[in-house]
Parts: sequence; structure tokens; C-alpha cells
Amino acid sequence: MATVARREPTDEALRNARDAIEYCYQQGWTDGLPVVPPFEELVEEFLNETPRDPEAVLMTVKHLDRSCTVRQAAINAVMAGCMPEYFPVVLAGIEAFANGAGMVSGLLQSTTGQAEIIIVNGPIRQRLGFNCQDNIFSPGDRPNATVGRALRLIIMNALGIRPHEFDQSTQGTSAKYSCCIAENEEDSPWQPLHVEHGFAPLTNAVTVQMVRSDLYVEHRSTQVPEEILLTIADSISYAGMITQITDERILHGAVVVMGPEHAQIIAGQGWSKPDVKRFLWENFGKTKRELRRFGKVPQELKDKADDVFIHSGGSPESILLVVAGANNAGVSTVCPSYTVGRAGIGNGTSEIRLKPA
Repeated sequence: MATVARREPTDEALRNARDAIEYCYQQGWTDGLPVVPPFEELVEEFLNETPRDPEAVLMTVKHLDRSCTVRQAAINAVMAGCMPEYFPVVLAGIEAFANGAGMVSGLLQSTTGQAEIIIVNGPIRQRLGFNCQDNIFSPGDRPNATVGRALRLIIMNALGIRPHEFDQSTQGTSAKYSCCIAENEEDSPWQPLHVEHGFAPLTNAVTVQMVRSDLYVEHRSTQVPEEILLTIADSISYAGMITQITDERILHGAVVVMGPEHAQIIAGQGWSKPDVKRFLWENFGKTKRELRRFGKVPQELKDKADDVFIHSGGSPESILLVVAGANNAGVSTVCPSYTVGRAGIGNGTSEIRLKPA
């Protein structure tokens, strides 16, 4: 059998690579893990994947007087380990974030330590190899890992929101390293997330929301939709998630990443996606009596009866429902979040604009 000669790196090349990686650490450009040094020729490869002006501004944080340009996004996508062809997805992620949670002043600096969840829809999921099935929140898939990481590096490096400086997270979450999934459209019984948000089924799109953590929900012992959904609702209503609401514009929300098995059981008994979101919202919260047990009764509720149910979310739109994961067990995941207003503002969806062929 013929063999292909392989050029081994020289000791000098290895030293140069290590020096470049260490230089990035010294500049404070990393998330604590090594990054790919953003050499100019690598950055240009990424810029060639989009027709956009490299100096065009994608996002601005006015109160910090910081912004992110297309070129800065490319630099951070290189450092995150992206392939050049992922870059349009990163750009759409920045736009979705800027049009949603990024509009909320100070949310990135919150003591609650929120992370960004990126959800990819459309044919590009399969073309670029995004994981939408088993181990959806786990490491191991380059597109998921690096696209999610790119957005966090942009927040740190371009927007200047770093731990120990503007990022005031009390404890934070490991999801800040990277949290990017793709919807399992093939196993979902409902319309995909981007279609729900007004895009055509074959459009490639990205949705971004801020989340505070992720919590698994397991229920394998029932075929009753209400029992599955009540378990999910209880999981997004846990006491530690609830804060005292002193401004009615700020309300809780949740990203519900429903496993295909749960979704198919529920849809198989006639439940639509709006039905599911409404049922979850109706059971998303606690009674005043329950809130008193935890010492979390806001002043605004002092005149209400003990058995009154206090909704955590402003409306069914405060719940973002996506189907993802493997179709091999009754497991889902919930990610508590903040939304703004009764319409559930906080998530944004943007089309992935590919370079014309």
C-alpha cells in the first residue's frame, strides 16, 4: 500500500507555535483556554467568507462605548477555532444577540452570570456538521463548540466585558465558554424555531438568548402530556431561579430544549407548539404561599391571597421552545433566562447570509 509522506513539525516550529499561543495569553485575549493565534492571513480567510465591509459595525454597547466590527468578529472567530465557513453563522449570531438580549443594558455584566445560548436552524446545520442530536450540550463537535466560543470571545475582547472587570458574575456558569446547539428539525413534530419566528423553512437562521444555567429534566415513566409538561414547568419554576420582582418590565423566561421523545409523545396526542407553550406558562411560577416559604414575596404581592398563582413569565412568549437531542430517552433540558416585557423580548433571530456563489 502506498503511503503519503508527512512533514513533521520541527522543534523551531513547535516553539514558535507555543510562543504565539502564550502571546495571546499575555494580551488577555483568551477565555482561559488556548486560542488559535489570529495571524492576518487567517483573518483574511474568514473575511473572504462574507461580502460585508470589514469595518462595518455589528453591535454596540453604548454605556461602555464599545462596539464590534466584522473584522473584530473574524479575529475572535479565528481564535475560537472556527473554520472559515462557520463565519457567516458567527455574524448572524452577533446580529441576533444585538437585536435581542444585547439590547438590555447591563445584562452581560449581571451578577447572575448569564451565558448566551445559540440555536442554529436550516439546512446549514447538516452542511457544516452542527450537532442536533446526542450529547447536545456536551463537547465534541467543532461547529457547536467554536461558534459558541466565538461569541463569548467577542463579548470579552471586542466589547471588553471580562471576568474580574466589567463581568460582575457572582458565580457564573461553564456555559459561558460555549453554548451552541442546532435544532433537531428532522425528529421534531412541530415547526422549527426559525419558522415560528417568521423565516421560511429552508432559510438558515440563528437564534440567541441569554440563559443562567442548564438543568436536565428526566421523565420516562408516563405517556401523559400533562405529566411531562408539569415536570418541565416545575423545573423552570424552582425557587432558586425566582428573584424578587421590583420592576414589572423585568420578568423570568426559559429556554426549553425538549427531547424528541417527549415532543413526539405530546404532539402524538394532539398538542400543538402554541398549546405546549401556553400550558408551560400557565404552570410557570408559584403561589404566594409557596413564595413565602422561601422568603421571596415581593412587596407588590402583600395584598394578594395566599393561594393566588404568581406567573414567573409575562406570557407564553417568555418561553422559547426548541426540539433537540437524541430520540432515545425521555430527557429534556431547561435553561432559565430573563426576558423583558410581556412579549418575552430577549431572544433575537437573524438570517445567516452566505456569500453569493
